[in-house]
Amino acid sequence: MSGYAGPEDPGSVAGTRTPARRGMNSVSTAYLLTCAAIGVAASIVLGGAWVLSSVLFVTLPVVSVAIAGVWLMPAVVALRLLRRPFAGLLVGLISGLVLAPFFTIGAVGTTLWWALFPELPFLVTLYRRWYTWMHYAGAVVVGVAYPIFAAASFDLWTFPLALQIAFFALTLASCLGGTWLGIVIADRLRRTGVARLARRRDV
Repeated sequence: MSGYAGPEDPGSVAGTRTPARRGMNSVSTAYLLTCAAIGVAASIVLGGAWVLSSVLFVTLPVVSVAIAGVWLMPAVVALRLLRRPFAGLLVGLISGLVLAPFFTIGAVGTTLWWALFPELPFLVTLYRRWYTWMHYAGAVVVGVAYPIFAAASFDLWTFPLALQIAFFALTLASCLGGTWLGIVIADRLRRTGVARLARRRDV
C-alpha cells in the first residue's frame, strides 16, 4: 500500500537547489570574496602606513595625521563598489586580521575603528540610501573625532593653538582626500566590471 505525501518543494529535496537559491549563494560568495580581496590588498597599503605613521609620530607628530585618510580608503572602496550592508566593516576586519601577525592584535581594533566611520552614514539610513555625499559625511565625522580621541596620545592640548588648529585641519583634509581617492578607485573598478555579481542589483 502506498501513500501520497503531496507535491515536493524542489528546493527542499536533499542535494537540490532552486535557481533562486543558487543565485543567492553565488552573490553571497562573490560578496565575501570581493571583501576578502579588498581587505588583503588594503592590508599591504595599511602596513606601510602603519610603519610610516609610527616613525612620524615620534619625529613629526602633527605631520603623522596627514596619512589618516589612508585608513578610511579600504572601507570606502568596499562600500562604494558593493553598496551592501557591512561591507566596510568586513573589509576592516579582514585587513586587521592580516595585519595582526605582523604588528599586534590591536590592528583589528584599529582597522575596525576606522572602517566604522565610512559605514556609519549608510547604517543610519539602514542602507536605503547610497548618496556620494554620505561618504564625505563619514570623513568629516572621523576627521573631527580622531583628534579628540587621540589627543591624549599626542598630548595635543599642550600644543600651541596654531598647531592644534593645524592638527585638526590636516586630519580633516586627509580624511576627505582619502575618501575621495577611495571613491575614484571604486568607480574605476566598477567601470571595468569588477564585483558585478556582488553589487546591489538596483545600482
